[in-house]
Amino acid sequence: MNPLRRLAALGQSVYLDELGRGMLRDGSLRRLIDEDGIHGVTSNPAIFEKAIARSDAYDDAIAELAHAGQGLEEVYETLVLEDIGAAADLFADVHTDSLGAAGYVSLEVSPRLADDTEGTVAEARRLWAQLGRPNVFIKVPGTAAGLPAIEQLVADGVNVNVTLLFGLDRYAAVADAYLRGLERRLEAGQPLGGIASVASFFLSRIDVAIDPLLDERAAGHGAAAATARRLRGRAAIASAKVAWTRYQAAFGGDRFARLASAGARPQWLLWASTGTKDPAYPATKYVEPLIGEPTITTLPRETMDAYRAEGDPAPRLTDDIEGARRDLAALADLGIDLDAVTAKLEVEGVEKFVKPFDALLEALERALAEHRR
Repeated sequence: MNPLRRLAALGQSVYLDELGRGMLRDGSLRRLIDEDGIHGVTSNPAIFEKAIARSDAYDDAIAELAHAGQGLEEVYETLVLEDIGAAADLFADVHTDSLGAAGYVSLEVSPRLADDTEGTVAEARRLWAQLGRPNVFIKVPGTAAGLPAIEQLVADGVNVNVTLLFGLDRYAAVADAYLRGLERRLEAGQPLGGIASVASFFLSRIDVAIDPLLDERAAGHGAAAATARRLRGRAAIASAKVAWTRYQAAFGGDRFARLASAGARPQWLLWASTGTKDPAYPATKYVEPLIGEPTITTLPRETMDAYRAEGDPAPRLTDDIEGARRDLAALADLGIDLDAVTAKLEVEGVEKFVKPFDALLEALERALAEHRR
């Protein structure tokens, strides 16, 4: 059996970390659903910058919108909402057949709002209403300002994909914000069924940040250097496995049981940033060790192709949790402050979305100017 389909049989949904009008038009996204059994799509500003600004698939639509007199950000939203809506419609049967457990497509609020709670809530509500589909996630960054936004949006009944999670304490705070939102709905007498949320825990960027610190310590001699060499490439997987224990604590106790009895779903963990950045690592490095139920893995096209060709699915998420904890403790013993590293990654993660978002708007502005001459 196709390894990607075997992941689904093990309780892990596979999402594609890519979207563009080309794959909607040529049927390639439909084929991924039919042949590989993928369960959803994630998008972000970098993905749309690549799709819109670096292809000709949108030229006719941009020309039409330019002649219709739409403004810059209105054009951006029109193009993006059309793609998200079309993709969500493709996954409508997956969503229905899974009773709402799968079939979601994610759209991010403007990354410029990462530190603006009220702005995030307002934009998320507006995008949710405009899309008008139950199988959409509105992506909200898990920043300090994002936490109250997440709570409010869940209380409003908006499906939320919490993105840019790197640290364990921040992940626990995100799970708590989701629970508080559900509790507010319950207290207000509003239904909990049909609300979905995921917490997107980013992986490869953790190792990109930690590995150079380990390499510095590995250059010496003695036990500390040996430990540093052993830990190279292990911080992300160890963090994810410990995050899984935080998930169990948040959704395995009496607090969530009360909500579940009223129809609530847990906030699933989603493994993001699964493409390897270091060529020394196998392409499936951030997939194989984290297979477990119920989780989601979102894969860029290259990683999905690699897993289809060489994946070896087995339920490994719960393997050696104590070893993961020891790895994180060993990082601290080497003087590596994981909390400080992940806090920096959060700031950089927002910046890495702001830059392509701004680049996309600049490209659209040039294209609109051309069509209006």
